[in-house]
Amino acid sequence: MSLLLIGVGLALTATFFVGSPFTNPAPAAVERAQGEQPEVPAITPRSGDKPQVRLSDAQRRERRAANVPRDRTLRVTIPAMKRVENATIPYAGAFDEDAFKNHAGVHVRGTGSPWQRVANVYIAGHRLGYVGTPSWLAFWDLNKMEVGDKVFVTDSMGRRYVYRVFREFIVDPDDVQVTRPLKGKNVLTLQTCTLPDYSQRLIVRAELVKGTVASAAGEDEQ
Repeated sequence: MSLLLIGVGLALTATFFVGSPFTNPAPAAVERAQGEQPEVPAITPRSGDKPQVRLSDAQRRERRAANVPRDRTLRVTIPAMKRVENATIPYAGAFDEDAFKNHAGVHVRGTGSPWQRVANVYIAGHRLGYVGTPSWLAFWDLNKMEVGDKVFVTDSMGRRYVYRVFREFIVDPDDVQVTRPLKGKNVLTLQTCTLPDYSQRLIVRAELVKGTVASAAGEDEQ
């Protein structure tokens, strides 16, 4: 399952089982949905969308000076989701199926990062995925998240970030707005696909909690 990132001319995936009554997926429901699972349930780009703008040399120097990690891999824990605990979330392209198959989710290339002042850290994962891999049912219970739930993120430099959910909603497959930053905010967006028809996208959005960024070594929060 791939993702089609639209706002930056990339790819995105996502889904949502509205009001799932199951604490754990019912075998019959999983079997039925898996059999119908589309190869690429991706958001479709609208004509006229602009491609991603490349960084200038000055912007690259500024990022290096700001102590920006070269490795954008994240570690993510979501207490409200049973299968996302200290999960490795690679920074990968929308059509990198190996990345989606072998991880609980993917930090979609071209979207924001948690160390940025204004960012939309966009993470998408399989609702069903592949049996025997980390993707299997990784985002099955995304619909269980509620306003106030927390998402814990650690970057490759050991800095920790705490996000708190403030909104949950469903969008159409061509709603590119969900991939773009929110003015003046650092947010994290989780996305997965609807069952059984994959016709819409579940979006769970969380905002960085001020004063919660800290080093993994246990230094004072800053």
